[in-house]
Amino acid sequence: MRAENTEKPGIREQHLLRRRNNPLFDETRREVASEELASARLDDGLELDRFMEAFQSLVQRAIDLKPNTPSETVLEIKAALDKAYQQACALPGNQTQVKQAITQLVSAIMRAIRNGIDNDALATQELDDEETARRTHFSLQELPLVSALTHPESPIGENELIPSLLSEPEQTLAPSLTIFDNEQMAILCEDARAFLLQQDPERNLDDAWRRLELMEEILHQAQQPQRGDH
Repeated sequence: MRAENTEKPGIREQHLLRRRNNPLFDETRREVASEELASARLDDGLELDRFMEAFQSLVQRAIDLKPNTPSETVLEIKAALDKAYQQACALPGNQTQVKQAITQLVSAIMRAIRNGIDNDALATQELDDEETARRTHFSLQELPLVSALTHPESPIGENELIPSLLSEPEQTLAPSLTIFDNEQMAILCEDARAFLLQQDPERNLDDAWRRLELMEEILHQAQQPQRGDH
């Protein structure tokens, strides 16, 4: 049974809504017909159907894990659950229950792994680091722009990355930018400035210019030497 997608659109419909009547996109891309929205909604819904079918099988595999299951199998299922969380964030509708189920299953697997390492301090630290990284990754995937950009079939083409970033609300732009390293950020800032100078030389698009300033400030801070560096 398909979940209702009234609470949030999937990534394909989201991008059409991002483009619609947006002066940062090419004129031909600003016009979004209702038929396009319906098609994107259908594609997002089909992805949801495929996901739910595969997810039910994955959950059953996780539930069926036994204490003597080979570690390779356990780690494979854990990796699949991590991937499923990322997929769920890109889907239409409210997937809170799915994501909670994933989190609970991963936590159960991690507890079992911890029980098997006894008092190994190095292994414990590695597991702690992994859990911290997972929480950060899951949190970032909750951001619509990140879930769209990191999707294997991202609707945001390379030529629409800059206008998409410059359209993102400032409160979600900053965390979304953390998926890029300093070198990528430097290129994005340079490209975004060149884009705006060409697209809006009279600086009428105040919001977009503020977002560029935010991007450049984040890059500047990231390039500063950290305390203790030489």
